[in-house]
Amino acid sequence: MAAGSCRLLLLLPWLVTASHSPPGCKIRITSKGLDLVKQEGLRFVEQELQNITISDLHGKEGQFHYNISQVKVTDLQLASSDLNFQPQQHLVFNIDNASISLRFRRQLLYWFFYDIGSINASAGGVHIHTVLRLAKDEAGRPKISNITCNASIARMHAGFSGTLRKVYEFLSTFIVTGMRYLLSQQICPSLEHASLVLLNSLLDTVPVRNYVDEHIGIDYSLLRDPSISTDTLDLDFKGMFFPRVQEDQELENHAVEPVIKETERMVYVAFSEYFFDSAMLAYFQAGVLNIELQGEKVPKDLEVLLRATFFGTIFMLSPSVDAPLRLVLQVSAPPRCIIKPSGTSVSVSAFLNISLVPPDRPPVQLSSMAMETKLSAKVFLQGKALRVQLDLRRFRIYSKQSALESLALFSLQTPLKTLLQLTIMPIINERTKKGVQIPLPEGMDFTKEVVTNHAGFLTVGADLHFSKGLREVIEKYRPVPTAAAYPSSQTAEPSLDPSLL
Repeated sequence: MAAGSCRLLLLLPWLVTASHSPPGCKIRITSKGLDLVKQEGLRFVEQELQNITISDLHGKEGQFHYNISQVKVTDLQLASSDLNFQPQQHLVFNIDNASISLRFRRQLLYWFFYDIGSINASAGGVHIHTVLRLAKDEAGRPKISNITCNASIARMHAGFSGTLRKVYEFLSTFIVTGMRYLLSQQICPSLEHASLVLLNSLLDTVPVRNYVDEHIGIDYSLLRDPSISTDTLDLDFKGMFFPRVQEDQELENHAVEPVIKETERMVYVAFSEYFFDSAMLAYFQAGVLNIELQGEKVPKDLEVLLRATFFGTIFMLSPSVDAPLRLVLQVSAPPRCIIKPSGTSVSVSAFLNISLVPPDRPPVQLSSMAMETKLSAKVFLQGKALRVQLDLRRFRIYSKQSALESLALFSLQTPLKTLLQLTIMPIINERTKKGVQIPLPEGMDFTKEVVTNHAGFLTVGADLHFSKGLREVIEKYRPVPTAAAYPSSQTAEPSLDPSLL
């Protein structure tokens, strides 16, 4: 028993560390963002409640027989509504003092008088209280895992017309009471289906594990359940890139955890150095951080310099050697990202191998020089794509073979830097131009983005914009209905036939 307790104590630090792995990407939605979501969500709720299906109502009271069918919601007024955060994992949606207008077909028999027609009814003082619980599903997506709902109707009125109007109004209590009960019983099932099925189909569009290009992919799975305070909703994503040739790779995160303190904008997205480092490691492992220039692809000015000056003096070769020149630039280690309040930079170490490639003969290596470069990185968000623009800032080359050659390489610093700026950097920036998608649902984009650097991470503050309505996206991804998608009304009873009464 004591030995087992000791083992458990030894495992506790590891378990705590594993359960609190720092995110590579963190998203915070503030109360201002929630207000925008409420406006779009309210339109969606109105549409769902207007589609409520209510079963037929029939009964008998003395000599009064009635059958109510074809009940339709004609109008919905949601006068007051609120969507709020509730710690630790809930969203609370309240609707107060709403009104619902109905129209239905009546079939009434009183003694020997039979009447059919339509009735307009209205429900007032409608109150709906809904609590949504957010959680992480098995795939790592945010999901609505549970909903509690309470609905009540304070009053209901039905307007009758015709020769038996006074009789109907006297006996309408039975109809109004039944309709009020049936309507209140259908509100919550409708909202439950809208949340657990339809809204979750929208959350299914949040990218979790997608390919970025033909070389790498991104893992955006949630590390833990969403965390909710009174003012914010925080989502911690793994934010790790992986090479497609080794998709099961796991890279431990030792970077600084992003900390978001701001709440002025609708949404904040934070990225740690781990996010960018894993991308560069994935590209490195995919073997694409190599560039080869041969023959006509080598800039003419650099070729003339290498042939006439560098090769002739250092390698004792005749400048008249007539063989194509080949330059192979190969990154020797995964580049590293450094984020400081003053800016973001990327450190790269590489080898530059220079060879002559005579026709029908083995290549002749002239030199293998080491390169150390520092790139400045401009990170920006456009729409829903995070993009990086790189620019060469510092550059140094030295020989791996001798100090004498290193000294002679000094004259190549400027032309090689120009080569990188004009030839290599455009190729790299073309690869980063597409960017990588931020884990937001389809139809939701960022606007007015502002990037702020911190020690070890950067944040992007932005406002939210719905480029597509919730209904449009949900209809696109609506699940195929089943026989019992959600609690629904019972099958309508046959119409009332006076000959059977």
